Amino acid sequence: MSSNEVVLAFSGGLDTSFCVPYLKEKGLEVITLFVNTGGVDAEELAFIENRARELGAKEHITVDGGQDIWEEVVVPLVQGGELYQNQYPLLCSDRYIIVRKSLEVCRARGTRKFAHGCTGMGNDQVRFDLTVKALGDFEIIAPIREIQQEHTNVRVYEQEYLTQLGFATRPKFTRYTINENLLGVTTSGSEIDEWKAPGPETYKLTAQPSEWPSEALRLQITFERGVPIALDGQPIEGPALIATLNKSLGAYGVGRGMYTGDTTVGLKGRIVFEAPAIVALLAAHRALEEAVSTNYQNAFKPTVAQKWVELVYKGFFYEPLKANLEAYISSSQQAVNGTVTLETSGGTVQAVAIDSKHILRRTGAVYAQSADWNVTEAEGFIKLLGQSSTLHALVNRTGE
Repeated sequence: MSSNEVVLAFSGGLDTSFCVPYLKEKGLEVITLFVNTGGVDAEELAFIENRARELGAKEHITVDGGQDIWEEVVVPLVQGGELYQNQYPLLCSDRYIIVRKSLEVCRARGTRKFAHGCTGMGNDQVRFDLTVKALGDFEIIAPIREIQQEHTNVRVYEQEYLTQLGFATRPKFTRYTINENLLGVTTSGSEIDEWKAPGPETYKLTAQPSEWPSEALRLQITFERGVPIALDGQPIEGPALIATLNKSLGAYGVGRGMYTGDTTVGLKGRIVFEAPAIVALLAAHRALEEAVSTNYQNAFKPTVAQKWVELVYKGFFYEPLKANLEAYISSSQQAVNGTVTLETSGGTVQAVAIDSKHILRRTGAVYAQSADWNVTEAEGFIKLLGQSSTLHALVNRTGE
């Protein structure tokens, strides 16, 4: 146990790679921690560990966060059914899991020092710092924010700094900032930041139209209380479901999008994202929920879910209101049970069939086809339903 130890949330990218020797120069012993929240294969895990040791980390730790992100992010996101500003599926939300796991290591090592590689220009610094403040009394060290006070082009400075120390940088880090986790992939930088069309090399999970399979794909998702529990009739764990759907639907180009919207720091943000599984689960869940919930439930719940999404996006993962909203969202899912058939020929995915004992159907009545009420009852309903508007028109009618 050393008071000079600092736990660094480490990804192996340019920013966190820079942080290791920088923190060592400050006289700190660096413990690098990679929280695997999905989207990383064995080869990449090995690279991250070797990278940390090469840069001079005293110790490197890898912990799994896939189940955490499934339970704490994917489940309420799918149950809620909303996107940030109706566009973005919260691929940034793994940051909260990373911070919490990092602070757990801090406590285990007896240090109050936590470091991250966030810049002073984006949203992630807000997510990281607010989470730290919510979870304990820790010292936050942010090397990239520190060097921004002296250097304008930070990424160029970081590359030159590492090069001078004899450490090479990956080619992809010189052009794009790429983040991968269980939910999918986000890419920013280069032409994306310049408001130009992204190049084809931007995409990692989703195939180009010319590569889509010729035959349509059908699959079935089974839900229990709004939680996906089975794929094509076979029980499956959440992280494995996401990985499977990302691969199968990504081959059809499903889940590709570009988010342009308002960031927490007040600037317009622009990123490319790929989230085949999330897009598919949202489509399946919405189709099922709309069929089994009442008119008022379906009308009101988006208000709650939109606020939940806003809190998660803006850094308030541990705001008490978020837990309150989750309690409502969970309670709204009692009847969201059944199986949804999804289909894609490429690009988009649709719910084409729903099987549930909770569908709000009435025997002898099918909309616009048949009913168990008579014409007189229908006319009376229309008269009462529209009475206020009809009276307004009658009382204020002029020119006759």
